[in-house]
Amino acid sequence: MSGNQIDRRSFLKIMGWSGAGVALSGCDLPSTVTLEEGKETVVSYVHPEEFVIPGLGVWYASTCLQCSAGCGVHGRVREGRVLKLEGNPESPINKGKLCQMGQSGLQAHYNPDRLKQPMVREGGTLKKVTWDEAWKALEDKLGGVKGDQIAWLSGSVSGHQAVLLDTYLDSVGSKNHYVYEVVNNAVTQQVNNDTLGEPMPTYRFDKAHSVLSFGADLVGASTSPVHFATQYAQFRQAPRGVLMQVEPKMSLTGGNADLWVPARPGTEGVLAMGIANVLVKTHGADASALPAALTQQIDSYDAKKVAEITGVPVEKIERIAKTLAERSPSLVLTGASAEGHEHGYQTVAAAMMLNVLLGNIGKTVVSAGDFPFPQLQARAGKTGDLAAFAEAAGKGAYQVVFISGTNPVYTAPKAMNLDGALGKVPFKVVLTHMPDETAMAADLVLPLDSAAEEWGTHVGAYQPVEKTITLQQPLMTKLYKDTRSLGDVLVALLKKQRPDDFGKYDSYFAYLQNAFAALPADYKQGMNDEQFWNTSFQHGVLKVAAAEKALSAKPAAIDNLPVYEKDSQFPFFLVPSARLGMWDGRHANLPWLQEAPDQISKVVWGSWAEIHPRTAAVLGVKNGDYVKVASQQGDVEVPVYIHRGVHPDVIAVPLGQGHDAYGRYAQGRGVNPLKILNPVHDKKTGELAMYATRVAVTKTKNQEEMVRFGGSDTQIGRKLVATVTADAFNRTEGA
Repeated sequence: MSGNQIDRRSFLKIMGWSGAGVALSGCDLPSTVTLEEGKETVVSYVHPEEFVIPGLGVWYASTCLQCSAGCGVHGRVREGRVLKLEGNPESPINKGKLCQMGQSGLQAHYNPDRLKQPMVREGGTLKKVTWDEAWKALEDKLGGVKGDQIAWLSGSVSGHQAVLLDTYLDSVGSKNHYVYEVVNNAVTQQVNNDTLGEPMPTYRFDKAHSVLSFGADLVGASTSPVHFATQYAQFRQAPRGVLMQVEPKMSLTGGNADLWVPARPGTEGVLAMGIANVLVKTHGADASALPAALTQQIDSYDAKKVAEITGVPVEKIERIAKTLAERSPSLVLTGASAEGHEHGYQTVAAAMMLNVLLGNIGKTVVSAGDFPFPQLQARAGKTGDLAAFAEAAGKGAYQVVFISGTNPVYTAPKAMNLDGALGKVPFKVVLTHMPDETAMAADLVLPLDSAAEEWGTHVGAYQPVEKTITLQQPLMTKLYKDTRSLGDVLVALLKKQRPDDFGKYDSYFAYLQNAFAALPADYKQGMNDEQFWNTSFQHGVLKVAAAEKALSAKPAAIDNLPVYEKDSQFPFFLVPSARLGMWDGRHANLPWLQEAPDQISKVVWGSWAEIHPRTAAVLGVKNGDYVKVASQQGDVEVPVYIHRGVHPDVIAVPLGQGHDAYGRYAQGRGVNPLKILNPVHDKKTGELAMYATRVAVTKTKNQEEMVRFGGSDTQIGRKLVATVTADAFNRTEGA
């Protein structure tokens, strides 16, 4: 091996293949290392390839980046333009299906407000510059800065982008990588890790006969929306599984449940303990796998006591327990509304205890195994990372901060004082494809390619039974010549820091080609490097084998479950619910999703407050009346939507609107409930307790008709869907 080459172990590390996966073979360094990477011939469409027929589309495999699930897609390209996205049937994550967010991905690509060239702040305003000028400004600011004075705040990241990001921070001597997502399951991951030994086990819906969900929106805003919706559909097939949903505000999943239970916010853990009590005392559930202290706690939560705390009637508690006992195996899940309190960890632990008590571990909750390439695994975001970043930045810890894949200036609550923290960072670099709120606060803005224009590899945060790396390739030529991929920016940064390792790569594309050439020969099935590359990207997924292992549950005693308390000054709980479509606000710039009606209220292009009819009567409001929703941190003013799918103690204001920037389709529409959240955190994990903010509600003088799909719940004065008792139906039928 020549002196300018690196050893095999180091090479595999920077290629992303270090870990258990490389033990499959002792392959040598790839021959393509010595070639000229990134060279390609550009052919005018005046002389198209032989397979291009005018008017007929060609499908190419890639990856959806509208959330971090990692769904595979097929893009239909006709005469050089990508026109349609559909799911990739070869992806075990989405199996050919695609949600509305994925379908709208092309509107992000063709958005007229996309950033087209770099910008540098001069004299208080952002000025358009060339890439050479942008790089010079960045290099000037990085010069002389110590490694621990550099930080990177990103959204969830995986695959080779994660490898390069980690490698860059390591090259400058920084460990300051913060990964932030508003919609996350960080509390559940921590409970899973503490109880089962791994943060993200695999759920076998296909083996469950009943599911009890504490706020997990399986067919809506979940960790992997399309995958869980597909699993849910399979669960509903014969023999039909029974779904019971406990949550303070009806989600899309709750609307599909056999039993929907509106428990008082924050009391879900108490309800879980009450269900366990009935399972043990009435149905003879075997509690021998639980520690003695936990069984004693369960014994103290009789159904009557639990009903008083949660507001859930005794008969419903008994009905849930009976269903779980009789329809085994079962599956118990948790979601944002259960996690989002200062005792969220204990609530999730109580739900996991039910899985242990019911014998679900190893049946419907199984190990995901050890992913063979840990460097490529998803760095799943959490709100605790943003809080930690804001605290450090506010103390002046950082001189240069990079921000990519997230818009914290929009999503951070006022109580976090992120604006003040960023004000103490001398140089802020934002990598984005849209002029969002964070970009407008930056000192340097680097415009990124869209998902339809870049290469990449991705690993879904949640992996189904079959483990995969999903592959991304450009679906068409770039729309704007002065945009770059995040991978290209990272390679360029690394060429400056580690020229011996990365100097040979002219682009991220070249780096990826070498990475695939370096993959152990066992994965190539006899193909040469070029054949393997072409075949892999033709399919869009690379299936990998995870080392199998068994789960071993170690539940612990559950302390500090709440006693429900009233607050005369702030009598209601604010529920800032995420929904499929707007998500955390990242898709508010897409008109398709703005005009897609909310799955429950049918409202479009705006914000609203969901209020129970009983609460509306007390407040003296009707549909369309505006109310002021006020917390200790501020207030928002929104129109009212009245319906029964919300707890009487809850005011639900969906996420996604209230942008101050982000393009013509997002700016100035609705309100952002995240801004008025109180600084309450889960005491165990530090996660922001998003469902723990108490609010007061007062009617204002404003009133207008909300824009809703269909506009009415009636047709010619008759209800579209009416419910009657069985007795009333039988009387009518016999008349």
